[in-house]
Amino acid sequence: MPREGAIRLASSDQEIAACFPVMHQLRPHLTPETFLARVRSQEQAGYRVAYVEVAGRPRAVAGFRVSESLSSGRFLYVDDLVTLDSERSKGHGAQLLGWLLDQARREGCQQLELDSGIQRKDAHRFYQREGLAISSHHFKIEIRDRR
Repeated sequence: MPREGAIRLASSDQEIAACFPVMHQLRPHLTPETFLARVRSQEQAGYRVAYVEVAGRPRAVAGFRVSESLSSGRFLYVDDLVTLDSERSKGHGAQLLGWLLDQARREGCQQLELDSGIQRKDAHRFYQREGLAISSHHFKIEIRDRR
């Protein structure tokens, strides 16, 4: 039986910093300082961090925001969703995803959306098991001096 933890929104610097070890597994290029600075900067555009807390520590973390587009209407976009390696298969990710779906409903969203790196096969199986469908390809290009 999965252990259910409390889901909280990180608002203080301490709460955000406590989420770093979990988020670092998904975003290894970040340092504790850059993580806090980016979260605070992205909050200006509606970004929030939610986490599953068990025994006083974050075990799964999600960064998300509500947005609107012509293609989707109002939607909740999950920028980041990760569970500590040592805590996988304990239900924390499913609990957090369920909370995100409820949050999307509370905020009047028609959809929940996320992108996932093509190499994250285990995550893809999890998302599909939880009812998410692959609906598009995401393309990008690095902006550099292209002269």
